[in-house]
Amino acid sequence: MRVRSALTALALSAAGALASCQGSDVLNLAAEAPLPRDVVNIMSAKGMTKSSPIMMRIFKEEEVLEVWKQTDTGRYDLVKTYEICAFSGDKGPKFQEGDRQSPEGFYFVNRNLLNPNSSYHLSFNLGFPNAFDRSHGRTGSFLMVHGDCSSRGCYAMTDEYITEIYAFAREALRGGRQNQFQVQAFPFRMTPENMAKHRDNPHFDYWKMLKSGYDHFELTRTPPKVDVCERKYIFNQIPDDGEFEAAAQCPQTTMPAPLAIAYNQLKQQHALQFERAVARLEGRPLDLSEGMTGLLDLPPTPVPQAEPLTPAEVLPTVGQPPEASIQPVPGQQPAAIQPAAAQATPSSAQSTPLTAITPGTAGPIIATSSASGITANVGTQATATSGAATAAPLPASRPLQ
Repeated sequence: MRVRSALTALALSAAGALASCQGSDVLNLAAEAPLPRDVVNIMSAKGMTKSSPIMMRIFKEEEVLEVWKQTDTGRYDLVKTYEICAFSGDKGPKFQEGDRQSPEGFYFVNRNLLNPNSSYHLSFNLGFPNAFDRSHGRTGSFLMVHGDCSSRGCYAMTDEYITEIYAFAREALRGGRQNQFQVQAFPFRMTPENMAKHRDNPHFDYWKMLKSGYDHFELTRTPPKVDVCERKYIFNQIPDDGEFEAAAQCPQTTMPAPLAIAYNQLKQQHALQFERAVARLEGRPLDLSEGMTGLLDLPPTPVPQAEPLTPAEVLPTVGQPPEASIQPVPGQQPAAIQPAAAQATPSSAQSTPLTAITPGTAGPIIATSSASGITANVGTQATATSGAATAAPLPASRPLQ
């Protein structure tokens, strides 16, 4: 046993020495390390394989990185949470090269951004600056998630943790079902209570925009479609005509009506929760006599109060996920809404279901995301149209409750 251990150590040492001279010509053993058996068992129990698509979420305040994978239902589930060893700066976005600030926003990582020969054990580049960052003139380069527990604007993990995280990324990108995966970087978990706590922060308006993408993932458990126009992020929107350009005016867009209505209702609920949290923090009673602050840009047309829709009315089947169709289980309540991660843009040959967990209902609603956009079919009103994304009414104009 001692001889075997000594030979293994010698082989690793030799490979490391050779790699420093020859770079990618020599196999980096850490970059090919398999996922641990306990992780594989967790994935198997959740209906995932090593090659299932992934997404990641980063939370600065909580100092964690989450890895999510697509299950055999087409939705994503949390696999493992890793403690971040170090990140640079404070809560808030990165603005310029050298400000030693770790970025916040929505980023996409492809195979070319993986670095098996990193000076920091292993790493992948977040792709900063993205289209949003560039539209605001933000600068920076080589913003990574890496090992070595040392940060100069990056998110640093222990070598043990980055080895596992890198293996997740490697196996998913080799699996052929996604060309890139989404990384969502947030200042904190974007709950109404946390938003209230940080309401006086100069980055608050920026965080409201990030919260929109956060909420879309919370509703659908599927990485949102991310675009940039008018120098702002927009999520799960499809242009009726033309294309999204980061610095140009946003085109007229549509969103599946079930998703739009569920999202608008969630915003209403969160706006009220925000007001309650602010009142609690300020030590005063809740007073809505003058209205709410508009934390979440409430929909321009309030949903009228009426009989709630039944699960059958909010659960149209509009496509097949990559591995199995999604059908409600009779009598089964959906799992509680949990944070989820994001996936890369699907290929044109695939479609991915967006399953919205509608607050207050007994079942999810489904729309399908593909390279050509997001589609849904609810009676004759299939989409919500928006210059500012307003929702088309569902059949009989009966709202979700």
